[in-house]
Amino acid sequence: MQEYDSRETSESNDKIRYHISRNLGGLNEQSRNYIKDIVVLINKEIGINKIVSLLLFGSQQVKKENTIVSDCDLLFIFKNRVSSRHIREIERYFLALEIKHKFKEPTTNLTRDVLNVISQTTGMFVSHFLTRQKFWEQGTFYKIFQVNRVFSALFAPRNIVLGNVIQNSTLLFGEDLRNELRPKIKISFIEMIRSTVMNLFISFFALLIGPIKDLNSIKYQLEAIKWSLKASNYYCFENSELLEKIIQNFISFEKPRKRGDAESFYLKFLELRQNPSNNLKFMIHTPIRILKIHVRAILFRKLTKRKVSSEPSEIKKHIPDQRYFPLTY
Repeated sequence: MQEYDSRETSESNDKIRYHISRNLGGLNEQSRNYIKDIVVLINKEIGINKIVSLLLFGSQQVKKENTIVSDCDLLFIFKNRVSSRHIREIERYFLALEIKHKFKEPTTNLTRDVLNVISQTTGMFVSHFLTRQKFWEQGTFYKIFQVNRVFSALFAPRNIVLGNVIQNSTLLFGEDLRNELRPKIKISFIEMIRSTVMNLFISFFALLIGPIKDLNSIKYQLEAIKWSLKASNYYCFENSELLEKIIQNFISFEKPRKRGDAESFYLKFLELRQNPSNNLKFMIHTPIRILKIHVRAILFRKLTKRKVSSEPSEIKKHIPDQRYFPLTY
């Protein structure tokens, strides 16, 4: 009987692996191989049948803005009975897989310590997130993305990030739990303040570590700009667009005489995403641009809300009171 159950579980796991592999067809080879290795690892350590849902989000998706600085954002949602100890155990092996598939570079002790602080605080340049179903359904941000609890409570634009994940993700396997969380996403002005502070923090931190060449600090500023654009776009329109589309929107938000400067900055931004290098002039201007992105988004939403709220009253003024309608036959 035990042998039968073992064989049945093995067949079930094989079907799950096949199903996941079939859904990777549109990804590049690097991402496909990385995901396959992770699935094998999880199956070996705790059993792939413990996965409730597997989402791919971010720039590695089909027809998205994948670049040399892009990581492969995977969100594994496990059954509630999977213990935190099991999750921590399998996570130890993920770093080696990220290095193997070139989503992370081998580092010295010093740089590894610095990078660990950044990733644990912000979730930046982490290619995997492991959580349990109850944390996803509750929207417990720091448990979903395994970031510092205090930092996330004070500075992370939690609803904007979760909203972007829901809209800009591909279900690779399992139940689609995105609609479980969608009604709980409420975007507020405070979210934009948090986004501004967090991305300015990352940008200034990148300037601080700039002299340490091994850290390749430009990539942190590039991520801060990308996150600023994505968050601000979601705040304005509550959707997730490609970066080039978002950039065009934010250039149009600028005053006509300032649009040339904005275009030059964003062209350099896109160029550096393809060929990252520590461009000091660009890095100095980045905090200013991050601040402008958020201010423009706040003003845009304030303006559009004012227009929407004023429309019914204007319409009402032009509609005569029904008591005075003339009789018609």
